[in-house]
Amino acid sequence: MQFNSYIFLLIYLPILVSGYFITNKLNNTFGKIWLTIGCAVFYIYGGWANTIILGLSIALNLLFAWLMTRTDKWKKWLLSTDLLANVALLFYYKYFNFFLSNLNTIFKTDYPSQKILLPLGISFFTFQQIMYIVAVYRTEISRINLSDYLLSILYFPKLIMGPLMEPGALIAQLNDSNLKKVDWDHISHGLKLLSFGLFKKLILADTFAKAVSWGFTNLESATSMDCFLVMLFYTFEIYFDFSGYSDMAVGISVMLNIKLPINFDSPYKALSIRDFWKRWHISLTGFLTKYIYIPLGGSKKGILRTYINTLLVFLISGIWHGANWTFILWGILHGLLSVLDRVFEKQKKNLSETVRWMGTFFAINLLWLLFRSDSITQWLTILQKMFTFENMAVSGGLIATFVLPEAKFLFQLFRLEALNTAVRGFSLLLFTLGSLGLCLIPANNYRRLEENNWLTMILAAIAFVWSFLCLSSESVFVYFNF
Repeated sequence: MQFNSYIFLLIYLPILVSGYFITNKLNNTFGKIWLTIGCAVFYIYGGWANTIILGLSIALNLLFAWLMTRTDKWKKWLLSTDLLANVALLFYYKYFNFFLSNLNTIFKTDYPSQKILLPLGISFFTFQQIMYIVAVYRTEISRINLSDYLLSILYFPKLIMGPLMEPGALIAQLNDSNLKKVDWDHISHGLKLLSFGLFKKLILADTFAKAVSWGFTNLESATSMDCFLVMLFYTFEIYFDFSGYSDMAVGISVMLNIKLPINFDSPYKALSIRDFWKRWHISLTGFLTKYIYIPLGGSKKGILRTYINTLLVFLISGIWHGANWTFILWGILHGLLSVLDRVFEKQKKNLSETVRWMGTFFAINLLWLLFRSDSITQWLTILQKMFTFENMAVSGGLIATFVLPEAKFLFQLFRLEALNTAVRGFSLLLFTLGSLGLCLIPANNYRRLEENNWLTMILAAIAFVWSFLCLSSESVFVYFNF
């Protein structure tokens, strides 16, 4: 079930939220049971095959967590075994065929690929299981409570695509009796953020997705300018898609009086690659820092070790994103840029913020293009086409992807018909400049969560109605594939 669907917005969400507060009036335990069942239904809607894998993962980790609370002698062994089991599960479903393919290439073998269905959200729920089991090992969680454990993994706003959240922080809120009553301020804040998230996904991300799809489908005939624009459009698409989901997740959770952590903080305002990763997918950066970078020694074992640890973390980040050499190279290049950022930290301070921003944003664009490409060869081919500057015209097919069905009405409403006629690609220009402005000017939606005034509520209402009218079909979120 996706947030951008009729069944979720009109049926699932109203029933779950109202039922949660009604059952909490009877008994707080009933409220947790209702929420647990609702979260299970959310995931089961995606298919029974997915649910079986998630169920097995939950059962395995629950067993190990319970055993760890019963012994001190074998805790480290139990932790190591459980972590290995989680990594093995993730490896099999995400990387086994990739491993076979490369094995065949290197050793000239012919092992057939397996028909493996990738379970929804496996990367996220596996990392959440790891966070829980480590919390038990560190006695941050001393008593295993079945409903608390299930909700720490199954809590539906973060189940499929995050944000990743420390289990103790969620469990504390689930058991806070002060958070069991309807808070109409929270309802309004949540609806506002849900509306803005829907707008980001359905109006912005999905429009840019059409343009990017056109570009990759027509690479042979695309001009150099088309390739530059497609690169920029994917940069916008992946941000509005993923941050739109995160906004919706946080908004929905706020309606239930549960606060999720921030996952995006205006990442395209970053002045360096390291700054970018403090702003982009913040919960993943935090996970990799706490559970990999710091255990490796972090930055406390010398400069060389710091650089190696940085590269290892970004390599793992690339592998986590998918089974393709493009993701691995993407991670390595981000790691190298982060190392260079440290090396030249003093020198870069002599540069103006504008220059630093432009360099960072261009590097991010180039690497997002790699992230989107089907292969490293395709990425290099596109780069070659871009930097030959052979044809700097914009193709009509690319322009056409920005002509929305509602465009005529909007141009008439705001008296823009003359400009639309006079300026070729006027809609494309509006989307590009408007999106750049949204990325660079306002504060992040999360930081303005409680700023409710007439203007923001009117904008939220317009965003919701416009998005809802565009719900002709469900579009999959980019990170559903990871």
